[in-house]
Amino acid sequence: MTDAYAQLPPLADGGAVVITGGASGIGLAAAHRFAAMGLPVVIADLSGEKLRAAETAIREAGGRVAAVPTDVAKPGDLERLRDKAIGEFGHVSVLMLNAGTGQNPGGVAQNLDGWKSLIDVNLWGAIHGAQAFLPAMAASTRPGFVIMTGSKQGITTPPGNAAYNVSKAALKAFAEATQHELRNTPGAKVSAHLLVPGYTFTGMTGGGRVTEKPAAAWGPDEVVEFMLASLAKGDFYILCPDNDVTRAVDEKRMAWAMGDLIENRPPLSRWHPDWKDRFEAYMKD
Repeated sequence: MTDAYAQLPPLADGGAVVITGGASGIGLAAAHRFAAMGLPVVIADLSGEKLRAAETAIREAGGRVAAVPTDVAKPGDLERLRDKAIGEFGHVSVLMLNAGTGQNPGGVAQNLDGWKSLIDVNLWGAIHGAQAFLPAMAASTRPGFVIMTGSKQGITTPPGNAAYNVSKAALKAFAEATQHELRNTPGAKVSAHLLVPGYTFTGMTGGGRVTEKPAAAWGPDEVVEFMLASLAKGDFYILCPDNDVTRAVDEKRMAWAMGDLIENRPPLSRWHPDWKDRFEAYMKD
């Protein structure tokens, strides 16, 4: 049976799919899915057994794959990844800037090194990737996708992990700016997209302590299928639901968060004791 998504122009062009954070979770699920379409896949992740195992699994399933040890916090590693992908497969059609860490370095005035380490991966990793790959992708006039993996925590910024929220909020702004620049670049046929997963069972779930998928969570394969369907529709914001939270609920929560600014409410009023009842009434309305 023909895979309808394989007919999308960037996927039909025959170039490589480069995925950072490709050795586990959503990145690995995407690598398997793209490889099953017949596309060559380059998975980038930290050096180690996890990366080697991912490469072996894709190859044993019949996929064309190269694994490149990569620390996305180092711009030189992304340049080497680009050269490897182009040298082996000719050109890059899909760039999935997916590498991320969910570590919690602590409060806003704590653990500077931890804050820098998280932001180096979650934000600078995507910036390094865009700067390494996008000039050639845009100049080639070939169709392409650039997909950045964000988070709902970068939109509603709930209390609990300020550093992660900051990194993903900044990534959202970066992805938006990337798409604006691409659509205004003469001749460029590359589009940027922001993947915003819902509750997804990955290696980061529960800090790696959760070993079985919770009923409320989606699996990485479900996120990838939703992503492909959204790319086929031309969506920039790929806002995924899960088994517990519908898109309608997500939209209301996000609208409330923006309302803090518009209505001059206290920041994070959803979690403010003086606003708790009003938020609950709003969600029921």
